[in-house]
Amino acid sequence: MPKTAHARFALVLLSCLLAFGAAAQGAPPPAADEAGLTPRERLGKRIFEDRSLSRPAGVSCASCHDAATAFQGVNGSPVPAVARGSLPASLGKRNTPTIMYASFAPPFGFIDDKDEATGKVEKIPAGGQFLDGRAADLLAQFSGPLLDPLEMNAPSRAFAVAAIRDGAYAPLAREVYGDKLFDDTDAAFEKLAQAVVAYESSARFHPFASKFDDYLRGAAKLTPLERKGFALFKDPKKGNCLACHAGKEESRNPQDWLFTDFTYDALGGPKNPAIAATATTPDLGLCKRPGLDKVAPAGFDAASVCGAFKVPTLRNIAVTGPYLHNGAFTKLRDVVAFYATRDTDPARWFPKGEKFDDLPADYRGNVNTSEAPYDRKPGQKPRLSEKDVDAITAFLETLTDRPAGK
Repeated sequence: MPKTAHARFALVLLSCLLAFGAAAQGAPPPAADEAGLTPRERLGKRIFEDRSLSRPAGVSCASCHDAATAFQGVNGSPVPAVARGSLPASLGKRNTPTIMYASFAPPFGFIDDKDEATGKVEKIPAGGQFLDGRAADLLAQFSGPLLDPLEMNAPSRAFAVAAIRDGAYAPLAREVYGDKLFDDTDAAFEKLAQAVVAYESSARFHPFASKFDDYLRGAAKLTPLERKGFALFKDPKKGNCLACHAGKEESRNPQDWLFTDFTYDALGGPKNPAIAATATTPDLGLCKRPGLDKVAPAGFDAASVCGAFKVPTLRNIAVTGPYLHNGAFTKLRDVVAFYATRDTDPARWFPKGEKFDDLPADYRGNVNTSEAPYDRKPGQKPRLSEKDVDAITAFLETLTDRPAGK
């Protein structure tokens, strides 16, 4: 047998022996889609995809955070704006956010914000997870959908720990955290949640693999329409998108372009009548965040942020519709057009003539009407033309990451 053939045979034999050894210890070898993950990230992936953690079984984190749509989804819901839970009649109350690039969000808190016109500095809320920031970080976020009756409906943390302890990948969990992992249920839950955070913080969730990233690196060129859209996106007198969907104009490093500043804004989007949960109880967002009063600075008026939701990243925005916290829009172009003409042609977006109809009248004053492109009145010329809207939409489509391996 030629030496090269001997070498190939030896490698195949070694692979078989390693796989056999892992199987003998009860730990199956990594699957093909787990390549490149550390053992802890691999454990997190298996928890993320484990359908036995819901009650009844059948729904996992991945059910509503589908890798095919940038880890966003609805789990087969009949209402595109909200996800279906594990119980047949259970539907969520809000649009499911993508987890892509979520690990870059700072913990929820208050940061200094300087008014460029007056120089005044005030504390504003930023960071956290969920659209209302109710989870301080990704670790706190994990248990939310797991225990929510409208989502995975797990009865307790102990239930989830026991399901993993008795499941197929328990040997991997012990390999990562030690043989005594399951001796303390609370400690075990914390460690298992940390594994999910490790997976959600892996490069799989922030590949920086879009056409725009290639453009920053000098490996791709934007089309004339995309370049125009990018210019409008940055122009403070036109799209003014960088005001919230932040990026460092002087930087060619993709990590400086997360397209969010992680703050909260009241956009005043139209009501979505398809969400039954908000028909009688409006979704007020940030002001109803549990514990807001405990972390807010002295004198902070919680009512001032009713209607405010976290500024989402625009990365992968073309594949993560529907849009806004209530999924009111199904098309990306409509969202851009709404930004441009919400105030110049409100009848286009609020058919009953009641502007900001998804908010009680007492809180409509919280809606952002001072910054461009919102600083217009009915009948005035919008900051953006229809062709401008087309251009910005074209630019936003360059923010979609290529599928892994392409």
